[in-house]
Amino acid sequence: MAPDPPTGYHPSVAQPSPRSPILYEEYRLLPEDGRRYELIEGDLLVSPGPSLRHQTVSRRLQFELMKALEEPGLAQIFDAPIDVVLTPTTCVQPDLVVVSAENARILTDRAIEGAPDILVEILSPTSFERDRELKRKLYERFAIREYWIVDPESGLVVVHRHGGERYEVRARYDRSGILECPEFPGLAVPLAHVFRS
Repeated sequence: MAPDPPTGYHPSVAQPSPRSPILYEEYRLLPEDGRRYELIEGDLLVSPGPSLRHQTVSRRLQFELMKALEEPGLAQIFDAPIDVVLTPTTCVQPDLVVVSAENARILTDRAIEGAPDILVEILSPTSFERDRELKRKLYERFAIREYWIVDPESGLVVVHRHGGERYEVRARYDRSGILECPEFPGLAVPLAHVFRS
């Protein structure tokens, strides 16, 4: 029988914990039921499974990143569900995670524990505001170097880059663009392929 969700759990919205924040160790006891659970400052959020279009764009982008970065040994690419533990009370599950070879020390047996180089969220109707507002502010606070927000419907990628204090928009790529990143000079992802029907 699956364990009961910890105190403070509420579907799809963050709720103040009445007693104490939920810790990552409690979060790890949640059932594997196909939903995405995330822990933000001790409050539990849950999302339904993503759409087919969302998963198609995610898979294609991951494939391109793996060819350009993972095969030559420059970085490792992870897809959800994968825990990115930022503090004992904050654990997110981005759609895609890029961890450079130089930053591989944050990879542990149980999770990614620390700030990855790039986090990618792919918008869906249920995550639109969370990804564009809540997570952008969260990733900014933890100085994630780049945060990519991918809109599968409009064929757009907005890249936020941490400048030392806050995020600035480094680039906007439409479906005809080539996605690049300063840390990885060889990266050149043709978005026409990622967003094709």
